Amino acid sequence: MIVYLTRKETFNAAHQLWVPQWSEEKNFEVFGKCANKNFHGHNYDLYVTVKGTPDPVIGFLMDVKHLGKLIQEKICDVLDHSNLNKDDNFLPDGILPTTENLVIYIWKELESHIPGNVKLHCIKLWETAKIYCEYYGD
Repeated sequence: MIVYLTRKETFNAAHQLWVPQWSEEKNFEVFGKCANKNFHGHNYDLYVTVKGTPDPVIGFLMDVKHLGKLIQEKICDVLDHSNLNKDDNFLPDGILPTTENLVIYIWKELESHIPGNVKLHCIKLWETAKIYCEYYGD
């Protein structure tokens, strides 16, 4: 019996979407306000879902406090109140900090820290009330 457990955390961060090889006109055409030279920010809602079989004795899939601490240390403490383009984080140089790229690299950052009897199932990141992205691994 597979159970899915989700923990929600939040962080705030600024970013700019800009391809240096493109003209200013093309950057604004493709990215709109997200190409603002002064950057812009979002209040992100991060949902991390793990899956597995609950422990037959205690009934937990995993300790949800441990999952929250893991997300806080590996993701939120790194990204919160940061500039995703300029500050040190787990995004490789040259990767635009889009919601799509963020969910992939959040997955990569968390995957090896999830206990062996539990698997990472989904990373869902809400950028705005109207936009979110989900990633289920490769």
